[in-house]
Amino acid sequence: MTIENILVIGAGTMGRQIAMSCALGGYTTVLQDISAEALSAARTELEGWAASRLAKGKLEEATVAQALARLSQSTDLAQSASNADLVIEAAVERLDIKEQIFAQLGQHAPAHAILATNSSTLPSSKVAEASGRPQQVCNMHFFNPALVMKCVEVVRNEQTSDATIAAVTAVADQLGKNPVLVNKEIPGFIANRMMGAINAEALNLAHAGIASIEDIDTTAKTALGHPMGPFELMDMVGLDVIDFIAQATYAETGDEADQPHPMITDKVAAGKLGRKSGEGFYPYS
Repeated sequence: MTIENILVIGAGTMGRQIAMSCALGGYTTVLQDISAEALSAARTELEGWAASRLAKGKLEEATVAQALARLSQSTDLAQSASNADLVIEAAVERLDIKEQIFAQLGQHAPAHAILATNSSTLPSSKVAEASGRPQQVCNMHFFNPALVMKCVEVVRNEQTSDATIAAVTAVADQLGKNPVLVNKEIPGFIANRMMGAINAEALNLAHAGIASIEDIDTTAKTALGHPMGPFELMDMVGLDVIDFIAQATYAETGDEADQPHPMITDKVAAGKLGRKSGEGFYPYS
């Protein structure tokens, strides 16, 4: 199928960057949110990002102007969905809210429209039935910051059709991303499971006093070739996000090994969330 119009739901950090990525990729894009204030903040941030890329010579003026012209905003979900070929839901990570959204999309989006969730923790099978078109539902998981990170995990549920996977993969390609296909739903998909395993070992090493967080990070960079150490990366992602992913994974698996690590929960309880709060495992000025 031909995808021309994309609706992105949720004007938070991920949604606004996904929407801008779609507009830069040549798609007519609507960014929808129930909050007009969130939409205004998103527009301001994206215009600032575009201006900085122009100043650095990373983007051409015509490219930016055309992308911003293709990107519109709305607080009306029903109206926004009525013309969408692809919907990418990037709302808050709450199943009840996502189920409500997908039920509305099932009513208001065209019959051919593909409905994707950007969720990094909730598999699309959780919302597929609410949509009334489970064969056209999948995960399309972008990574933060979505305007920079190349990977997109395309995760099929048991009912997702091959045509849906092909169309979503083609969109990711058009956006200049590197789509990877996850053939079976599993908590954490690929990236979060791999990152979780590395983080868990790093946390255990530090918690046991085997090495300092600085030396563990240095080892990851100088011995394993990682661009960032695990503690630096966790600070960048946000320790509250790391904690949430662990809680969601544990809720799915029931495996005690998947529970949030005490070093993370202690930081979150103290309000030390990483770069976003000014301090996590490292201080940030």
